[in-house]
Amino acid sequence: MFEGHDPYLVALSVVIAILGGYTGFGLAARIRGTPDASHRLLLAGAAFFLSVGIWTMHFVGMLAAPLPADSVYLVLPMIVSFLMCALVVGISLFFVSIGTASMLRVASSAALLGLGIVSMHYVGMHGLAGNFAMTHVTGMVALSVVIAIAAAYGGLRAFLARRGGLQLLLSAIAFGVAVSGMHYTAMAGMEVVPLAAGAHHHLEGLVASPQTLSLVVAVLCFVIAAGFLLSLVPDSRRTASAVVEETTGTSVADAGAAPAAPRLRPVPLGGVGQPPHAAPAPRLPVEGADGTHFIASAEVRSVRADAHYTKIHDGIRERMCPWSISEAEAHLDPSLFLRVHRSHIVALSHVTFVRKEGDGAIVELDGASPHRVPVSRAKIAEVKARLGLAHRTV
Repeated sequence: MFEGHDPYLVALSVVIAILGGYTGFGLAARIRGTPDASHRLLLAGAAFFLSVGIWTMHFVGMLAAPLPADSVYLVLPMIVSFLMCALVVGISLFFVSIGTASMLRVASSAALLGLGIVSMHYVGMHGLAGNFAMTHVTGMVALSVVIAIAAAYGGLRAFLARRGGLQLLLSAIAFGVAVSGMHYTAMAGMEVVPLAAGAHHHLEGLVASPQTLSLVVAVLCFVIAAGFLLSLVPDSRRTASAVVEETTGTSVADAGAAPAAPRLRPVPLGGVGQPPHAAPAPRLPVEGADGTHFIASAEVRSVRADAHYTKIHDGIRERMCPWSISEAEAHLDPSLFLRVHRSHIVALSHVTFVRKEGDGAIVELDGASPHRVPVSRAKIAEVKARLGLAHRTV
């Protein structure tokens, strides 16, 4: 598969795919935990870095290949291959970042993303021109499709798990190696056939030499490396928010919204400055296409803040609730529910899994479609105490 390839460029292509995967999935993993206003920016950033990583890896691999000396690259197919990759990556991430990530949704998005990667590869290969013709072995093409879909599925699963640190790095390595494996598998199935003597391939459109392509690839490598390094810089706003929450019980957003107001005593669910707790509501309103429905509070797994409204998860899917996170907190039974984060409330009886992650923790809730919810650092001890894992400290 690697016969005749430049080993250093092969290694560089794999590293680029890994860095692009780490940066892209790192950004994508933040989508579910941020306000809607930031979703588009994070989705665009994730799609950009994943696409640049995949596309750059492909053309670094092309530069590493033992191609004929008179090879040139048609600019239009190169641009089309990148735009195709960016579009498919963006659509795939969008579908799995909204609503409930069911197996069918993830599998469909992975198939779309994998086929997009393969299409990008072969469209990019169509941009290779010279006094030769290319043929492809059908079996190797099919194998490259399987590898691409498997890589896409693994990458999307890593994104949905909202992993960080070592887990995200391992997922990025697996994704980068798989994407590179798809490329070199397809290259192993490519055969270059020289044209007959005296025959010349007529080139139409703008062309780029391997040296020009090398310059473009070098710039994109720098962009990916810069994005990767920036993704490692701690978010000062989140750090400050965690410190404030741990020491005062007040979030940075709450403190900035009313700096002159005195801090009130927290209500039982852990909110700050909220009205006294009302009688527990047996049902919560949810919006549907045909009007307002009601869901029993016993079916609620979690409540997530969404601007001035909330999203209620019933173990199957998320549904829009017209209440704010504060209103939902005031109407839920504090003996059954706990506000574990300024944007999340969970039903403790449905918690099936808890794990420390970074400065905070995550809990997993049961249901036909299990999902995970972040726990702020200030709430870890209380969550463990309520779950019987530790004694509450005074």
